[in-house]
Amino acid sequence: MFKNNSKSLAILRHQVSSSQYSTRYSIENLIQTMAKRRKARELALQMLYQIDVNPDVSAQDVRVMIRDQMPEDHDLQRFAWLLFSGTQELRRQLDEKIETIADNWKLSRMAVTDRNVLRMAAYEMFHSDTPPKVVVDEAIELARTFGGENSPSFVNGILDRMIPPEASQTN
Repeated sequence: MFKNNSKSLAILRHQVSSSQYSTRYSIENLIQTMAKRRKARELALQMLYQIDVNPDVSAQDVRVMIRDQMPEDHDLQRFAWLLFSGTQELRRQLDEKIETIADNWKLSRMAVTDRNVLRMAAYEMFHSDTPPKVVVDEAIELARTFGGENSPSFVNGILDRMIPPEASQTN
């Protein structure tokens, strides 16, 4: 009887350690996915910046640049393209929404990087299933990486006011 209990304990121990491995493995996968999505956001932002300062760049050129920058990962290519193309397609509405919230700021007066971070974040916040708090955090990181000294707080201030009320209550 003691042997059976010992065997049962060994099986249980194995199941627990496998479950911990599985949880750790899935957390590691999640972290890797988040890091990859951040790279896709960075690339989409760079393409939005490129179009903003050089409107002669075609959408096809952007698509090729995205593919060339992420040749191995088609899912991330699609994500970067979705962010870029969605932001471009809805740019007028996104700009209106941003200018409504950004008191005393016209988009034309904002730094190119800041306005494109805001556009892309607004697109992702209202047209994807990414939680608004994640969108804001990612936008702040983009502003920190590519913007000026005050960009992170500027972007944060505007995007915080953009979070839909129902999303703020659930978090």
